[in-house]
Amino acid sequence: MSKSKILIVDDEPDIIEFLEYNLRKEEFEVYSAPNGEKGLELAREVDPDLIILDIMMPIMDGVEVCRQLRMQEQFKHTIITFLTAREEDYSQIAALDTGGDDYITKPIRPRVLISRIKALLRRHKPKSTEEEKLRIEIGDLVIDLEKVLVVRGEETFELAKKEFDLLTLLASKPGKVFSRDEIFNRVWGSDVIVGNRTIDVHIRKLREKLGDHYIKTVKGIGYKFEF
Repeated sequence: MSKSKILIVDDEPDIIEFLEYNLRKEEFEVYSAPNGEKGLELAREVDPDLIILDIMMPIMDGVEVCRQLRMQEQFKHTIITFLTAREEDYSQIAALDTGGDDYITKPIRPRVLISRIKALLRRHKPKSTEEEKLRIEIGDLVIDLEKVLVVRGEETFELAKKEFDLLTLLASKPGKVFSRDEIFNRVWGSDVIVGNRTIDVHIRKLREKLGDHYIKTVKGIGYKFEF
């Protein structure tokens, strides 16, 4: 099997060296560029499977690089993950809205980095059968859309229908912040009238069953799934 190709675009040599070391240990084929313009050139040259973009860079920031990549047919489905400072919610939302698939917060922890990248590569691998399309594998969770079950290792969780629908929605785009209005419309339907606390109650039940580390509250906006 050929190695997955990863392109790192960051203006900090120490960050590039750190990422290259940890990714090559996992036998990835790694390339790097010191700024956004060079990153665009190298991406066209090596056609990577996954691109790691720092958001804050001179010449051209990561959000603009992502925007330009997504405008090109070659990169419409390339996996793009961002590096962001912790608690930079605005930057994270802008990055995902531009077409990013995920983000990794600094300071970077090697084990988390490798786990996230492997999960992204697995999740975006082309599906070969209909059965595979009925499963979402994310981190240590498997969401079986056909059996309406959630599995984690040897544990199986049977969720109420709306709890399952809510979890599936959030897990479909890890890191994306779903607004309360979007959740209402996607899970309950715009024609259904429910109480203001309905989402909060279902989130609380999911946290009680699965643990409180998967679903994060973004104050004043909504919820997002992390792993």
